[in-house]
Amino acid sequence: MLALDQGTTSSRAILFNAAGENLAQAQQPFEQHFPQPGWVEHDAEEIWRSQLATARQALSGVDAAQVAAIGLTNQRETVVIWERASGRPLTRAVVWQDRRTSEDCARLKAEGHEALVRARSGLTLDPYFSATKIATWLHQHPEWRARAQAGELAVGTIDSWLIWNLTEGRVHATDVTNASRTLLMNLHSGEWDEDLLRLFEIPRALLPEIRPSAADFGHTTLLGGSIRLGGVAGDQQAALFGQGCVQAGQAKNTYGTGCFLLMHTGAQALASTHGLLSTRAAQVGAQPQFALEGSVFIGGAVVQWLRDGLHAIGASHEVEALARSVPDSGGVVFVPAFTGLGAPHWKPDARGAILGLTRGSTQAHIARAALESIAFQSADLLDAMQADASAEGIRLSELRVDGGACANDFLMQFQADVLGVPVLRPRNLEATALGAARLAGLQAGVWGEGGGLAVERRFAPGLSPGVDPRAVWRSALQRVL
Repeated sequence: MLALDQGTTSSRAILFNAAGENLAQAQQPFEQHFPQPGWVEHDAEEIWRSQLATARQALSGVDAAQVAAIGLTNQRETVVIWERASGRPLTRAVVWQDRRTSEDCARLKAEGHEALVRARSGLTLDPYFSATKIATWLHQHPEWRARAQAGELAVGTIDSWLIWNLTEGRVHATDVTNASRTLLMNLHSGEWDEDLLRLFEIPRALLPEIRPSAADFGHTTLLGGSIRLGGVAGDQQAALFGQGCVQAGQAKNTYGTGCFLLMHTGAQALASTHGLLSTRAAQVGAQPQFALEGSVFIGGAVVQWLRDGLHAIGASHEVEALARSVPDSGGVVFVPAFTGLGAPHWKPDARGAILGLTRGSTQAHIARAALESIAFQSADLLDAMQADASAEGIRLSELRVDGGACANDFLMQFQADVLGVPVLRPRNLEATALGAARLAGLQAGVWGEGGGLAVERRFAPGLSPGVDPRAVWRSALQRVL
């Protein structure tokens, strides 16, 4: 199984065997473009070239006939517009981090459209999602709208762009997880919503066909033979699937620059009343699957700040030893709201604070408080998720983790302590790529529906009953809010 993992800063390819073990991998970064403050763009053709190059490198010396299928996972919400005839992008891709449509989102909210958008899509009006990016292109280029209505142009998230190129223009498709991040798909029906298309003034002819995550996405002949494309999912949903979280109440947290927490809610979409998003989980077969999602803006990035801003450490991996050099944080609490606070608080104008400093405070206390802040923020998210899910009888029994920062034993143990449930770290941290490979493997008949990543370590909660380490965090958080 070949997994293509197209991320925000690099493209990767990983070859897995039938046991889910990594056989080979390749990675290639690509350029980030920042034409104005708050704008983030990618060269879509460079993304395609880098992804194709890594696929060929991972398959070096492998007969294409041995590859059962390709699974694709991708950065979500980033969007591309291109000509169908030539396959040429009309402009750079606009990235999920881009904030250029903030005023458009504020206007739509002021006009009273937020309730419709949330009810139909499960999302909130925010530049993060794809619809306002597409709408801006069409408003700025009326000739593109005319060409779109004539069927000459195509638009899609990165998965659609790569599928189009891999199949040499034969397939224009996306899967339900990526489509559910556009503000244009009806979360419940799994189809493009006509009222949302009218709201954003986006012609239906521009958009790809929506398919399940494990489905026939065509074949590619660009890798030495004809290989089927059998699985597609956005990166966070692919990680959820790769972790084996396919039942209501199962959850995973990806610890990267930020933290992405998803809880599977089964065959029902839960409308969050606690500041979370409702989204599609990876779909195998005809039965839709759903999840609640929340994100922490500053997760592992707080460790980068300790390294680059405070110069408390020389390399990120040094933070654990520094934090362990003191028995506790000495009353120091770190609220890393460098770019505001995300779910469940949604306070974009909040700013970071380090509280509880005394003459005895050291860099070690601040480092320990920084790591604790990652766990505290994730616990706030899980509280919100459990509040939304408990009405349906869904309860969290354990948390599965992946991402670079989950290698930190101190952080994982502290996370288990503040949650009061076990934290399970897998042996193979490539949950996202393996999730895409598993979806393709299901479609190809190589793997059954069971599975998930083998657990390398289980961190059990270790606090004494009645001890609440989050009391000081809540107090500090209220002062920042």
